[in-house]
Amino acid sequence: MTQPQRSILVVAHARRGDTVRAAERVIGALRGAGATPVLAADDALELATELPTLGPVAILDVDVAVADVELAIVLGGDGTILRAAELVREGTAPVLGINMGHVGFLAEIERDDMDDAVRRVIARDYAVEERLALQVRVKDAHDSVLYETWALNEATVEKASRERLLEVVIEVDGRPLSSFGCDGVVVSTPTGSTAYNFSAGGPVIWPTVEAISVVPLSAHALFARPLVVGPEHTVAIEVLERTNGVGILWCDGRRSHDLPPGARVVVRRSERPVRLARLHPAAFTDRLVRKFRLPVEGWRGPSALPPGETP
Repeated sequence: MTQPQRSILVVAHARRGDTVRAAERVIGALRGAGATPVLAADDALELATELPTLGPVAILDVDVAVADVELAIVLGGDGTILRAAELVREGTAPVLGINMGHVGFLAEIERDDMDDAVRRVIARDYAVEERLALQVRVKDAHDSVLYETWALNEATVEKASRERLLEVVIEVDGRPLSSFGCDGVVVSTPTGSTAYNFSAGGPVIWPTVEAISVVPLSAHALFARPLVVGPEHTVAIEVLERTNGVGILWCDGRRSHDLPPGARVVVRRSERPVRLARLHPAAFTDRLVRKFRLPVEGWRGPSALPPGETP
């Protein structure tokens, strides 16, 4: 009986030489294992320019439907991983990040382990971790939905002009909380807590905690502290009519929509999480220390404990 064809999406930042070489190795290894490498149309065009010997590849949504993609291997930093999550959003494929950037918080492994990663993908030797994502809607004054999208890291309402403030009111579960002038508001997932949320002074939230963080940006108010609410709550940000200018919604820094005065951004937990492939179960504390190069000299705690045990 013939085995069904396995289709693996490869997502690469094709404008960097090291990433192009890595993509060539990964695509070659997948072909050697009998799997079909799949590329997004833009990536295929860019890689073909850099790699004349690339050969024919399957194109996502042309030759292979997103529902038929088994897994996405991502070569790049967090921005490329966010793009990959967007590409496979309508399917079920988990995303495996191989860090070719600097911080790479979403990446599972570093580039030195790339060959082993491909081998384990072929062997289906990985776990899948589901991360909370956000459903984001923009509504008008009549509660009609003008725009709908999603976010893995954060949804940010920001002022569109440097010289003007946004006048907003924050609402939780249909009840007003506070209004103030500000540069914006970041609504973040635990995954995004180490991204824009972190830069804005919000809390770092462990990925196992299901929560939504709300962080005002440069707010002109006494009560404008970061908030953490449960995933069952709905957060809304209204751009008040008295705002002198317009705002803009950004989701993961990739998708945007203009927000005129009177616009209302409603953020809640998405019914569809983002799936990340994991090869090495590791403590989030260790990831924080490694990625932010935190000083831990002098620590005299216990050595590594077996999984599931606590000190």
